[in-house]
Amino acid sequence: MRGSRYDRLLAGTALALILVASAPAISVAQAPAKTDTVVPLPHPGNAATDAVAPTPAAAPAAPATMATAPSTPTPVAADATPAMDPAVLKTLTGKDLVKAPIASNLSTADAAVADKVRDLLATKADRYFSRKNERSAAEVFYRDRGFAPLWIDKGAPSARATAAIAYLRGVDADGLFPEDYPTPEFKPGDPDALADAELKYVNTVLAFTRHAQNGRVHYSRVSADILYPLDAPDPAGALDGLAGGRTVAETLSSYLPTHPLYKKLKEKLAEARKQGGDAAPARIVPGLTLKTGKTLVEDPRVPALRKRLGLSEGSDMTYDKELEDAVKAFQKQRGMPATGQLTNATVEAMNGPRRDRDADIIVANLERWRWLPHDLGKGYVMLNIPDFTLKVMNNGQQIWTTKVVTGKPGRMATPMLTETMKFITVNPTWNVPPSIINNEYLPALAQDPGALERIGLKMETNKDGTVRIYQPPGAGNALGRIRFNFPNKFLVYQHDTPDKNYFAHEKRAYSHGCMRVQFPDKYAEVLLGIANPKDGYTAERINSMYGKGEVNINFVTPIPVHITYQSAFVDDAGKLQIREDIYGRDAALLALLKDDQRKGADVGIERREISEKPQVARLPQQTPSIFSWFNRQPEPAPAAVRNTQRRPQGAERPRQAENNGLFRMFR
Repeated sequence: MRGSRYDRLLAGTALALILVASAPAISVAQAPAKTDTVVPLPHPGNAATDAVAPTPAAAPAAPATMATAPSTPTPVAADATPAMDPAVLKTLTGKDLVKAPIASNLSTADAAVADKVRDLLATKADRYFSRKNERSAAEVFYRDRGFAPLWIDKGAPSARATAAIAYLRGVDADGLFPEDYPTPEFKPGDPDALADAELKYVNTVLAFTRHAQNGRVHYSRVSADILYPLDAPDPAGALDGLAGGRTVAETLSSYLPTHPLYKKLKEKLAEARKQGGDAAPARIVPGLTLKTGKTLVEDPRVPALRKRLGLSEGSDMTYDKELEDAVKAFQKQRGMPATGQLTNATVEAMNGPRRDRDADIIVANLERWRWLPHDLGKGYVMLNIPDFTLKVMNNGQQIWTTKVVTGKPGRMATPMLTETMKFITVNPTWNVPPSIINNEYLPALAQDPGALERIGLKMETNKDGTVRIYQPPGAGNALGRIRFNFPNKFLVYQHDTPDKNYFAHEKRAYSHGCMRVQFPDKYAEVLLGIANPKDGYTAERINSMYGKGEVNINFVTPIPVHITYQSAFVDDAGKLQIREDIYGRDAALLALLKDDQRKGADVGIERREISEKPQVARLPQQTPSIFSWFNRQPEPAPAAVRNTQRRPQGAERPRQAENNGLFRMFR
């Protein structure tokens, strides 16, 4: 009996122990599943727990069997996003970025880098991004992806980073400079250094997108008479594109001009750089001065430089002591200051006699292509100043071309611009610009009151004392029979001319800035065929409109007009053509491109040489009326000085100064 009770007691105890031991498991199985106790999630603002989500304080202690679970979380999905109300997340910028969560699917190494990236963006973003729009784009880009690195994978440079580095090292093929896009040092295992490199390289790549789309040098730094509608790339779109499905090369190449003439010119650059044969060493491109110091400098030219100086090439791009000594020895051998610093003068000495003059000119022209709109239009006009030609393009095909006369070098140079032609004026009136009135005609009238009448000009005086001198429509009008109008800040346009003899000259830079067209009636027919195709205009119909009254023909479809400066281009036969740098545009641009201090050259500057404030012509204030001014006796020249002033000869004056005061002001 005693043994039976003892057996029952043991059995009951065992059953109780089994029930107690199984209670937690039964409770978990029956309780509703809670996401935060099953899937590790990021904890906002807690850097120490971003990689591995903590067990909530209210959760029961884990059974002993869970002690061997992995310390890193199992990824929820490949594109895991921060667990936060999207509306709240979108409000976090600047210092508040520390409140944004870090993606839960990152490896431990990448989560540590993400944490540092978040901290840098929240506290030191200005150190990496000097442009507000790029800084804002970077904040949003990283915030919305949980600060997952773009260039780093598992604590080391990613395949995407490797592809970007390789691409930017080859941008000299487009006339850009690889040294402008340096690669930061990615130090595996160092989250601080990796986060720093991550943001530096984002800034580098965004700089390339700007240079590729708008130019390495802003056009305003070359001259005041250049104006193109630059369309700055969207940094947010660039970052999304780099993180998207396309390859890095495809994404970055999309910012370069895609026009066939640009691509053909790029091919000619490669050919020009091979002058002297394939055996000739590749030229070392100019760039920033390199020297050793407390911080070692990296530059993509280093491997080629080591090869040129007979050192082992390797893959390192550091300008170290060994390389400095070799440069110093080269400088000493050439009789140069033996500083050991790689200056542009040293680079030119290493390259030897220049065999790539054409290459330099092509580089300048590739840069100017980047100033132009990447979409030139379905139908458009392109006028090339140094080639003195105008072409009309439609649907990618050249449908007409003609010779033109452009402005004289100097203050009368034809400006470079993109605008829209909106109408044609048949039988235009030439309104003499105030500058010509003040500087030429009023002094001539003081000597000879009948000078204007003899050359077909008329003068009116207004109540406020201003003077208008104009030439009525007619065969001898300085503008000819047609004016082609594309309103612009430089007040220039295209027009006919009575001086047809200039078109026989090879070099045709004779005007005051406007562009004279050889066959204006045919030009009008071609343009109206694009702009007003239903109206059936022909050259003959245009000719029938010639008379004494102005007639405006408005375009139904405005036509883009691109005034360019292509001193190097590829002709229809595929041959490289080089034209004289008549305005010195190549020299000015190349000086800027090769300047060691070109860091901020892509930022525009304000120029005051060209005033948009209309000028006026007035009679001298001391004369009470125009008639008394005409009738006054000219002051005799001093006896010892010969009076060499010449009067206008026949119709020469209007032919030499053809610009309309309503459209062109002289500087």
